[in-house]
Amino acid sequence: MDDDKKTQADAVDRILEQWKRERPDLDCSPMGPIGRLKRCALLLEPRVDEAFVEHGLVRWEFDMLATLRRVGAPFVLSPTQLFSTLMITSGTITHRLKALEKRAFISRLPNPEDARSMLVALTPQGRAVIDRAVEIHIENERQLLSGLSTAQRQQLNEALSTLMRLLENE
Repeated sequence: MDDDKKTQADAVDRILEQWKRERPDLDCSPMGPIGRLKRCALLLEPRVDEAFVEHGLVRWEFDMLATLRRVGAPFVLSPTQLFSTLMITSGTITHRLKALEKRAFISRLPNPEDARSMLVALTPQGRAVIDRAVEIHIENERQLLSGLSTAQRQQLNEALSTLMRLLENE
């Protein structure tokens, strides 16, 4: 590795170099992008969560409120629609709904189409919280990506979108 490359080496480069030295017979190049994706996710998670903390939210609360907010007026979903969208279990959704209801961010309404079930509605208080939190969240993510050029952000987004579709269709 030349001196310029050494100063730009990251943790994954060091791992790949070790494998290259120890197992020169293996092409470890797939470890590069996968390792970097995993490392980026670990580094991003606490930084993304910072925006939620400002509004007294944790990630799952933000996700649930945001899901209700982005479906549009009247900001109502069934618990099944919520847990399907959020990819969580029905047991988890019950616990989380109770917590959000206790904070007055959501309310439960009778389902006019099925008397045996309830709907989940975003309250005005919940809407105010999520509207403020999503603005901070987007600005935070903009800052996290600010070191990339517009073209780099677009390339990254397209490559990750392709990879995600491939993985989802397996």
